[in-house]
Amino acid sequence: MGNKKIAFIGTGVMGSSIVKHLLKANYDVTVFTRTKEKAAALIEHGAKWAETAGAATLDADIVLTMVGYPSDVEEVYYSENGIIENAREGMNFIDMTTSSPALAKRIAKDAEKKGIFSIDAPVSGGDIGAKNGTLSIMCGGDEETFQQLLPLFQVFGKQIVYQGEAGAGQHTKMCNQIAIATNMIGVCEALAYGKEAGLDAETVLQSISTGAAGSWSLSNLAPRMINGDFEPGFYVKHFLKDMNIALAEAEQMKLPLPGLQLAKEMYQELVEEGYGEKGTQVLYKQYSAR
Repeated sequence: MGNKKIAFIGTGVMGSSIVKHLLKANYDVTVFTRTKEKAAALIEHGAKWAETAGAATLDADIVLTMVGYPSDVEEVYYSENGIIENAREGMNFIDMTTSSPALAKRIAKDAEKKGIFSIDAPVSGGDIGAKNGTLSIMCGGDEETFQQLLPLFQVFGKQIVYQGEAGAGQHTKMCNQIAIATNMIGVCEALAYGKEAGLDAETVLQSISTGAAGSWSLSNLAPRMINGDFEPGFYVKHFLKDMNIALAEAEQMKLPLPGLQLAKEMYQELVEEGYGEKGTQVLYKQYSAR
């Protein structure tokens, strides 16, 4: 698929690394992000620049979007000079934003009217996974289209799984975020307990990160907590958005999720304290400040 022209909308912490992988794989990539300065390094690496999401779409075969919130997804797809207005038959949409399953279904339905297939493909793995090209990608939409796009996903992903019809990728990402949310509480409490017991935190991690307690957060984020590194691999404000989406979906299902509710309340406090643009590991401050 290396001869395909790619439009990439949104070049944040993870999006920038994905674009670099695409450029390295010799894709022709045009980027758009709200602040051109944030895309300067990508332009230096060979990416083209478009003034709007619609302008990026005009000459593309595949449009990938990775923005912040469902409202941002709606804006780039449905605004007057957005993606859908400027799309043409035979294109593919891939939304990698963690967003609403209902919105993913809406985009797929509206795209199909124009002869376009849309895949919702949220990712997990944070800044590390994006840099290493080892993201987990959860895909919903037409299965034949997914198979056609698989070589593209393999440029920046490792665990790439088709989950079902449109919206299924987003529902799977909600499962992912629910598991992370409560696990992050456990990681923080384990480190806090070890500290109070007078243990060396790094030595504790040597034992527990490879045993039954092992998790991605324990291996990758606990060392950052210990070193006081709270810079974002994934923003607190975006994690809070994800938890709110999951809780809203669960409410529609009449499914109580008390663990997720607790994590949401703790992260809400962090946002109110000004930590919204820190990494999710900043939850440790809830325990280490005492």
